[in-house]
Amino acid sequence: MSPEPLPPVAPEVLAEAVGQLTARLRKKLDAAVAECAGKALAGSGGSVEVRFGEDTLVILRPGPSGAVTEPGQAVCSCLLAPRCLHRAAVLGAAPLADADTVPPADPAAPEPSEGTPPPVTVPVTASSVPVTTEEARPSPTPAQVDAAAGLWLAAAEALAAGVTAGGTVVQAELLRAAHSARLAGLPRAEAAALRVVRGLRTARERHRGQRLSDLTAAFRTLLAGAAALASGAAGAEEVGTARRAYAEGGSLRVLGLCREPVLSATGYGGVTTHLLGPDGSLYTLSDVRPGGVSRAKGAGTASVALGGAVLDHAGLARGGLLIAGATVSADGRLGAGRGVRATPVRGADWSQEPVAAFFARPVREAVASSLDAAAAAPGDAGPALLGCDVEVLGAADDHLLARILDGGPLVRLRVAHPHPELAHAENLRRIGGFPGVVLRVLGRPDPDRAATLRPLAVGPVPGASSSLRLPEEWRGHADLGYDRLQGDHFPRPEAGAAPGTPGPAGADPLADAPLWRVRRLLETGVAGGRRAVAEAARGADRTALGVPLRRAGLAGAAELAEGLAAEADRRPRDSFGRLVDASPDAYARAWLASAVHLDAAERALVTASWS
Repeated sequence: MSPEPLPPVAPEVLAEAVGQLTARLRKKLDAAVAECAGKALAGSGGSVEVRFGEDTLVILRPGPSGAVTEPGQAVCSCLLAPRCLHRAAVLGAAPLADADTVPPADPAAPEPSEGTPPPVTVPVTASSVPVTTEEARPSPTPAQVDAAAGLWLAAAEALAAGVTAGGTVVQAELLRAAHSARLAGLPRAEAAALRVVRGLRTARERHRGQRLSDLTAAFRTLLAGAAALASGAAGAEEVGTARRAYAEGGSLRVLGLCREPVLSATGYGGVTTHLLGPDGSLYTLSDVRPGGVSRAKGAGTASVALGGAVLDHAGLARGGLLIAGATVSADGRLGAGRGVRATPVRGADWSQEPVAAFFARPVREAVASSLDAAAAAPGDAGPALLGCDVEVLGAADDHLLARILDGGPLVRLRVAHPHPELAHAENLRRIGGFPGVVLRVLGRPDPDRAATLRPLAVGPVPGASSSLRLPEEWRGHADLGYDRLQGDHFPRPEAGAAPGTPGPAGADPLADAPLWRVRRLLETGVAGGRRAVAEAARGADRTALGVPLRRAGLAGAAELAEGLAAEADRRPRDSFGRLVDASPDAYARAWLASAVHLDAAERALVTASWS
């Protein structure tokens, strides 16, 4: 029989199972979790079974949602059950279920049916739809402050342990604190903790898609939010809302901008169509379900599930909707409630208003607004969309070099979604084969790279002779994730003209700044824990850390990094002179201070690179 995937497990169920183990069994837990790989088999009645030896069998019986949400749904046949290693190991090997407070809810929409997939976060920009006063939340209550303090301590312990020592026991303590945060009404803090646990799991499994920088950012978000809540001074933004709040938008006319394929690491795929309102506000309409890349490819032509509109996402991206009784979340997502009615309307070419005005905004201003909004947004929300006109200079390594028209800066165009089955990479390679072509580009600025844009769609520049020549049915733009550019879509090169080569990319203020030393120190701490930071900054290395930073005028970064190194190497002793474990609290605060300073400095340098 072929192995069966383990069902998702609610975080609190895993935390309780690990909490029941003795200290001796906890030491064996990570090895037992690894032993579960590939051993799950389908049982009767939709259950999943994992056998340990000849006499021990663990059975998981998922509920209607497909997840194990109650302790009684996980049983073991051994004599120590339920306080046994086998049961905790199987639960620890299973994927984490999404919290029931995370899925967005439209109050006018019917309740989701059983088995409705969790939402996939898609980077969007905030719309101008006002949020009602009923959504406002007061400052944290005493219970919320206590829950946040517990979450801070668990996160600090996990940070001090790092990936190398952040096994199932450490993760379970963080999950227990996350569950307490949920019970106290802190959904944003709970979601941040779950992202850290998933990041630790991915890093320990050495998943090919894992990035240490992502886990570092997740720790920064979790610690910063927990610290603000535990201080009692946090506002409604840090508290968050348990379910996505939708405001009444009345009548709304939106025009399609482009389609974007959506892929998640948990096997979900689909499409997000980006829309523009008459006042320049951005909106999104998504269709994301289980299915991975095949679902993402097919969803580009799937029907739009909004108010009975007879339209698919391909048509919506080049058309528009007139929506009556619209409901819109604060981040611009359109709700599909019972009272919503939508009628297809004619769209607008990118050269027509109000879409043309979106591309006329000064680039530096648009980038600064996009990155600031992304920094303030919860979760995995990324930068907002950016529109600009560029001249392609040619291919260089794994990207294209282009220059913003009318005297703008040199920028790099990188693939938005690198999956080989999507059209992004192929389209970008074809564009690179036509140096000198001018394009109108819609994409997102990369917050981690200087002057880098990840394009989602391209179109011709109005009035330019050396621009794209797209089919009439494409309505003036090509969605790079779905449409495939061909040679006859590009202008013919002039007779006798030789293909040019792009010049040097120019100075990269982010790469040239010695801030990479701070970044490496922070990521070393995430990977190897407190001890790794102490070892990396001992002796002569401590001086080498601060001198280049001060020489570059980054005295604040130098002071914070040296403080982190010193705190990591602090080794307190008891009254008998014996070494004792230092509290992780001061170390976590030093790490967080340096991480927040680095994030702000890098964001400022990235913004400056667009000048």
